[in-house]
Amino acid sequence: MIAYIKGILADLNPTAAVLEAAGVGYNLAITLPTYSALVGQEEKEVKLFVTEVIREDTHELYGFTNCAERQLFELLTTVSGVGAATARMIMSAFSAEELRMLIATGNSKGMAKVKGLGPKTAQRIIVDLKDKALKLDLGGDPTEIPMLEVETDSGVKAEAVSALTMLGFAATASGKAVDKILKADPTLKVEAVIREALKML
Repeated sequence: MIAYIKGILADLNPTAAVLEAAGVGYNLAITLPTYSALVGQEEKEVKLFVTEVIREDTHELYGFTNCAERQLFELLTTVSGVGAATARMIMSAFSAEELRMLIATGNSKGMAKVKGLGPKTAQRIIVDLKDKALKLDLGGDPTEIPMLEVETDSGVKAEAVSALTMLGFAATASGKAVDKILKADPTLKVEAVIREALKML
């Protein structure tokens, strides 16, 4: 099992990062908070904690900037009906601390805003993980929800639509959702646009 990979950040987009270590390029699926943390680190050495997801038809690596986020992701995948793709979607729609607060307060309605996550599954996540999630040390004040920032990008719409299509949404629907979001607030950065779109699609 791979615990972490430390190497040069060779490529980065909102859904994936490529780390080159010992001459090997590892393609890791990432969440939006991880993307936010890595922006500006291209061609520099970074360390990502890894979860391996091995099935009959695929072998995927998921990367996280810290152990607590990886543990939260792994906890989500232990819940019946929540696979790795759904867990990544949840952790892209909310920061780790926001998600922990939703679980702690039993806010299944807020969690169910994520595309493909019905109220029953959201409630199951809360029931199964409430105690475990609260024990995770995510850093910072647990009563405050951190705001994540991403560098300004002139191609916010294109990058957001590209990320959404890589997450499995139709390009046309993604484009319409992004247009609507940016029309309401053209100053939004790519991560904020994607997070809002995940609640609309």
